[in-house]
Amino acid sequence: MIKKLLIANRGEIACRIIRTAREMGVATVAVYSDADAKALHTRTADEAVHIGASPAAESYLVGEKIIAAAKETGAEAIHPGYGFLSENADFARAVIDAGLIWVGPKPESIEAMGLKDAAKERMIAAGVPVTPGYLGEDQSLERLTQEADKIGYPVLIKAVAGGGGKGMRKVDAPENFAADLESCKREAKASFSNDEVLLEKWITSPRHIEVQVFGDCHGNVVHLFERDCSLQRRHQKVIEEAPAPGMDEATRAEICQAAVRASKAVDYEGAGTIEFIADASEGLRADRIFFMEMNTRLQVEHPVTEEITGVDLVEWQLRVASGEPIPLKQEELSINGWAIEARLYAEDPAKGFLPSTGRLDHLSIEGDRVETGVEKGDEISPFYDPMVAKLISWGEDRDEAIEDLLDACLDVEIEPVRTNAWFLARLLAEPSFKKGELSTGFIGKNQERLIDPPVASSILLEAAADDLMAEHHPTSNRFMLRSIRGLRLNREPNHKVTLRVDGETKTVELSDNEVWDGYRRTIVNDGSVRTFFEDGVAFRITSDREEGTGSASAADGAILAPMPGKVIAVDVAEGDQVTAGQRLMVLEAMKMEHALTAPFDGTVTRLEASQGGQVQVEAVLCIVEPSVVEPAENEG
Repeated sequence: MIKKLLIANRGEIACRIIRTAREMGVATVAVYSDADAKALHTRTADEAVHIGASPAAESYLVGEKIIAAAKETGAEAIHPGYGFLSENADFARAVIDAGLIWVGPKPESIEAMGLKDAAKERMIAAGVPVTPGYLGEDQSLERLTQEADKIGYPVLIKAVAGGGGKGMRKVDAPENFAADLESCKREAKASFSNDEVLLEKWITSPRHIEVQVFGDCHGNVVHLFERDCSLQRRHQKVIEEAPAPGMDEATRAEICQAAVRASKAVDYEGAGTIEFIADASEGLRADRIFFMEMNTRLQVEHPVTEEITGVDLVEWQLRVASGEPIPLKQEELSINGWAIEARLYAEDPAKGFLPSTGRLDHLSIEGDRVETGVEKGDEISPFYDPMVAKLISWGEDRDEAIEDLLDACLDVEIEPVRTNAWFLARLLAEPSFKKGELSTGFIGKNQERLIDPPVASSILLEAAADDLMAEHHPTSNRFMLRSIRGLRLNREPNHKVTLRVDGETKTVELSDNEVWDGYRRTIVNDGSVRTFFEDGVAFRITSDREEGTGSASAADGAILAPMPGKVIAVDVAEGDQVTAGQRLMVLEAMKMEHALTAPFDGTVTRLEASQGGQVQVEAVLCIVEPSVVEPAENEG
């Protein structure tokens, strides 16, 4: 058995691996960048080694530094987690060549599944059904346009070296193909150093079904059943569950056996996931489920499989990497209950899911199982994926698991960083989701309703008014304040109080009852501003006489940077005429592209941004002055 393990990752997955390693008596070594010098994984591991500057390209993506850290500390093995170098065959080979144990599949298996076009050809040979599309070497715009026309719109452009939702674009019409192809290739080049793409037919009622597989060096391969990861936004998973709703035993057996065949076709060892796209227009049927790709690593959503099988997949990884056989045979594995996972991100759904960075001054997360890489006082950095935690629930059935996870999302309290907790809660509460009516387009179809900004309830506002009044009259008890509030000489009592809620004025009608006394609320006091939590949302509230603390908004037509980032494309110049919704430039931040568009028809009168430039949050990038509409001449 491995005695000392280096974890070539950060955040929640590094902490997750450390926990199992410690339970097994395996010593751990963390690596960290400048930004992660005080991170939880750095503090938790038995040892920690600094490997470079904050950008991943200068630290977590530099294999030589990671291998050097392993040798320096005497670590025998390297676990890559997910992301970063986890599916890099060259790094895996370098680890093995250095005389270290690679906790993952053989480099040849990673290479076989690493490029989506080659992987699909291999799957066809292994008898695994694949989605219709184009896998050719000719990457010219002309040829790709022709193939897209043959496949028929909508069509999916997918980077052959892609993963994690990057380098993917759905194209609905021929006139959009060239621009979407350019954006897809640019993102793929930046993320994977490979801008080649393949094309697939877009399935109109798609569900994302994946199968957890595990192999060892003794030729054994088992599956640990399926997960449904259909709830996605921009091709990134939001909520995952196991087993898949509506999956019958015959279809399960067929898809899981296809996954085992796929794994054996590449002589697979360790943890992996075979991802399928299902045409669910007539329910889940084996003849309408197609291979998409294989992820040759541990998945973000692996906890839901652990919850329904009772297996610790990280433990299995370490045992198999040490040369042991898979601990259980296929017939010893079974499904017990239901599990669901939600990804809690530092982002603001009401503002286009823009990432939110900063210090976690207040942090309270509860639930059946919480996987996180942060504690109160830690920072959400702009350099990495903004995941705060994964919330996982288990139940005897799906309804119980959903209710438990919904409660966990509603109870999230984080300040001042914004999160998607309330958005996750709305998803879980959707009647169609509860019925299992899922598709990868579910969020997009319902997004307008799902991201409508949350509003503080009347109970919370009355409770806030009560608390703020007590703050301004510290020597009076609350019951006395209730009895005298609103009293006016020779006039009817005024029971209205004006508050500022996230910068907006709200008038609260104070009732005579005291229902808010038992109302659960946590108060974070920051000078003149108090934060009250309700259903996963943080509301910053002051009495109306306090000054608002939000930054002033830009004048109409000023295009501001929504976050720190890099300008990767500028589509306009000063003096250009633009129309409402027209793309002006593209900002890259948190490994994602964000298009900034014109708010109305007008003229670009000022341009401050240039391609390749770094910008700070709320920096003015350009100004669009609205077009002057000439009044119509009177007739007659």
